[in-house]
Amino acid sequence: MRRQNLALVMAAVADAGPLSRAAVAGRTGLTRAAVSSLVEELMTAGLVAERGPAPSGRVGRPGSALGPDPAGPAGLGLEVGVRHLAACLVDLTGTVRATARADHAPQDRDPADVLRQLADMAQELMDSHPSPTAGAALAVPGLVTPDGVVAHAPNLGWRQVPAAALLAERLPGVPLTVDNEANLGAQAERWLGTGCADAVHVSAEAGIGAALLVGGRLFRGVRGFAGELGHVPVHPDGEPCACGSRGCLERYAGAAAVVRAAGLREPAGDRVADLARRAARGEEPVLAALERAGVALGTALAGVVNLVDPAAVVLGGAYAELGDWLLPGMRREIRARVAVRPWDPGALTVSALGRRGPVLGAAMLTVRGVIEDPARYASAVAAR
Repeated sequence: MRRQNLALVMAAVADAGPLSRAAVAGRTGLTRAAVSSLVEELMTAGLVAERGPAPSGRVGRPGSALGPDPAGPAGLGLEVGVRHLAACLVDLTGTVRATARADHAPQDRDPADVLRQLADMAQELMDSHPSPTAGAALAVPGLVTPDGVVAHAPNLGWRQVPAAALLAERLPGVPLTVDNEANLGAQAERWLGTGCADAVHVSAEAGIGAALLVGGRLFRGVRGFAGELGHVPVHPDGEPCACGSRGCLERYAGAAAVVRAAGLREPAGDRVADLARRAARGEEPVLAALERAGVALGTALAGVVNLVDPAAVVLGGAYAELGDWLLPGMRREIRARVAVRPWDPGALTVSALGRRGPVLGAAMLTVRGVIEDPARYASAVAAR
């Protein structure tokens, strides 16, 4: 019971604070005496801090406002992208405290070397930040098993890579989780973006993934591999795909497909940024290729909308930068194909988090874990 009450108080302070102890009692239904005792426990664990006088509108001395302790534990987010590595630290208030990013070409390197470089980046961030790190999560563009093995990440060229174990060797004592980047991007959108609890989040760069939030929880499927939107066929007899099928969405809306359709050479740097620059300049072949990609995305997503009836569809990841040119075709296609139920075109939006979504979601996964079960963190601190 006390564990549940600690979680109630922590969630109230984190999600609605700053709040006085009396306001916390009103929100949780607990007595003021119980709240005071629980708050003291959370303060001792470094999770809650006094934030100055709390406005009350009443005569007399105001109570102290409580909020998440900004000097409390941080969540470490890690990401292996198709062409970059990223790391960030996020505190209990959801504020990003430190970030690092590096370009790389994973197809030309051993996965263990890639993860060693990422762990070194993470260690530098932790060394520069005085707060304790409560845990870490790694975002990867591929299929991940519950034990942290990257079963297949075709755009990285990875198969059966024990990512969690390899990172644990370099980051001893830091609890680690590995998940698909679309899943973590969707959770970032839930916690830091639109806040929508029933949504389809599309994350695209080289490949195309999706995550489905139902009541704020991820729908993972029987084996945890739900969300492979890039391999939904949009032209059943179309181009062969690397997955072995034909006509997959990725062959028409992936970044490489757009570059190819525009008649461009593969750029040495950031292909999405290059496409965005060219589209902004009005280059017709690029605009036509993005229109084609938007239509393909809309075709695939119309089936998703008809099947699961989400409140929102969010375009995230690198493709958020191409939203101005992708959304018209997507909206037109969804409107035409979603005919048996109401559909609000405004429900299709672009994530403001953009490329930062997966790494922010990875960091926030730990932060939300602490907020939702502070007793577990407090017990770990007491055991040290």
